[in-house]
Amino acid sequence: MIKRYIILLFLILGVQHSYGQNYKFKTSGFSVLEKNEKGKWGKWSDLNLVNILITLDTNKSRIVVYSQIIQLFEIVEYQPIEENETDTVYTFTCKDNEGVDCTVSIITRKKQENRKQLYINYGNRIILYNIFNM
Repeated sequence: MIKRYIILLFLILGVQHSYGQNYKFKTSGFSVLEKNEKGKWGKWSDLNLVNILITLDTNKSRIVVYSQIIQLFEIVEYQPIEENETDTVYTFTCKDNEGVDCTVSIITRKKQENRKQLYINYGNRIILYNIFNM
């Protein structure tokens, strides 16, 4: 009887593991938006051209931005997918490698030839990466 439970447990874990995905993206540019001292949003910084790797690993529940200083985001919660006429948005509640809460979103712009963007939102600062699938 115990053997059956152990086999069943391994089968369930194996099926769950097979559903995990690993997505790889390359960046083409990034920009930053910050709030000023009065709490109002400023302007987006000039788009800087960058070519770095970003991975979304659902097996390990993490997003990694391989910039000069590696940014690691532990996915705490997967939010429901939001979709409308113009966008499809995948949102993740995360903690960065310093333990700071943030929200990471991957947005596909339907009316812009399915252009993809990754937003890292800290509440007072947003980092934007233009991305494409590898």
